[in-house]
Amino acid sequence: MLVKTYSSTVFGINATTITIEVNLGIGINFYLVGLPDSAVKESQQRIKAAFKNNDLKFPGREITVNMAPADIRKEGSVFDLPIAIGILAVSEQVKSDLLSQYLLIGELSLDGSIQPTKGILPIALQAKKEGYKGIIVPKENAQEAAVVNDLEVYGATNLMEVVSFLNLEESELAKEKIDILNQFEKMIETFEVDFKDVKGQLNIKRAFEIAASGGHNVILIGPPGAGKSMLAKRLATILPPMSLDEALETTKIHSVAGKVKGQIGLITQRPFRKPHHTISDIGLIGGGSYPQPGEISLAHNGVLFLDELPEYKRQVLEVLRQPLEDRTVNISRAKFSIDYPAGFMLVAAMNPCPCGYYNHPEKECVCGPGVVQRYLNKISGPLLDRIDIHIEVTPVSFEELTQDIPIEGSKEIRKRVEVARNVQKQRYRTREGMHCNAQMSKQEFDLFCKLDETGNQILKKAMDNLGLSARAYDRIIKVARTIADLEGSDKIESAHLAEAIQYRSLDRNSWSLN
Repeated sequence: MLVKTYSSTVFGINATTITIEVNLGIGINFYLVGLPDSAVKESQQRIKAAFKNNDLKFPGREITVNMAPADIRKEGSVFDLPIAIGILAVSEQVKSDLLSQYLLIGELSLDGSIQPTKGILPIALQAKKEGYKGIIVPKENAQEAAVVNDLEVYGATNLMEVVSFLNLEESELAKEKIDILNQFEKMIETFEVDFKDVKGQLNIKRAFEIAASGGHNVILIGPPGAGKSMLAKRLATILPPMSLDEALETTKIHSVAGKVKGQIGLITQRPFRKPHHTISDIGLIGGGSYPQPGEISLAHNGVLFLDELPEYKRQVLEVLRQPLEDRTVNISRAKFSIDYPAGFMLVAAMNPCPCGYYNHPEKECVCGPGVVQRYLNKISGPLLDRIDIHIEVTPVSFEELTQDIPIEGSKEIRKRVEVARNVQKQRYRTREGMHCNAQMSKQEFDLFCKLDETGNQILKKAMDNLGLSARAYDRIIKVARTIADLEGSDKIESAHLAEAIQYRSLDRNSWSLN
């Protein structure tokens, strides 16, 4: 006798449906085939114990379980529930009428309870795409799966609830329902920090407003205690709210990485990731024996903050170069290749030297000859070239710290950012996946970033004096386009271009990192 149940596995950030075929034969062996990993192979022991502790019979016959397609590696313990239900169905303890209509996901404990798992959202999306009526998942993952409309989602706490449901008996399983559009619209982002906390630093706030408006990368350089980290942590408070599509995409990535906390259906706040400088290159870009998204993918649609940039290993920093350009990262192995989204804003902060006081207006640098240059050279020219806005952070004076005057908060700055982003959204409305000026392709660049003769002369002089690359040329004009959007100007004026040029301070000879 042969019975089929259906489950799913995640590959990258997308799911693939797995058909689990259970056949009952002559003998007393148990065969599990279809390229299972160790966790899947161990399911037999968990299922046996769960059956015994719930007064279910494990067949004393030869059982062959095939997981198709057989050329895809099956990982994790999420197949416990569909295998268990298949065994119960093939031994006629569970009716098989509903098995073709539902995907089954869940790890079994020895007492039959169902444990939460990761990657539920992409699995639910794939189930809807392939026309399944519903999906049965661990109770803790039900809210996450219920984000998908037009799909019945049942959250189960133990094996017996699923058995009763499939046997059309009275069951405690109930449909999980959330009005995702209503919930998304009512979601109000709250932050523990605000730009009201920052005294002085008006020029840096201005630069951050421009960066948030155009999605530009930023590097802050200045002495210890000048407020670099404090400012960077507040960037997320002025970014525009995520759209529903962005929220779904972000939640998919965090779901695959197991970062979605229980009872949270949708991630609606832009990610802010701050990895420690001891992180490995795999931890940053993703990968591993069983590939997982790295920090740059977890920061997708949000901010990646690298504090004390020169303290990161050079090998780790260099892997950022391709994702910063392509907004995606490819993890290649001998037998497969995975693409993870990596559309993040990079914010980096660094001291100008080991002691921190090189170019300080008051304190003297005590670093020896050549030490400053070696320290700065930890950041390669090609990486620095990919950062649009360079900001020198100067210490805040005593007068600025103690003066009692109204300070503009994140809410006011964010309103201006949203206006500029709406201009860009309308500009790129026909371009799928393009939301801001930093994402402009060559075609859009030529169409929307034309300079007059005066602007060309200003930029030519800047390139000659600073020795800018062609990439820096493009990025300066993109920043100028954002400044023009903030000013409500259709054209890039000379003043917009001049302000954009001053944000390339690290290209000056005194800050040369080449």
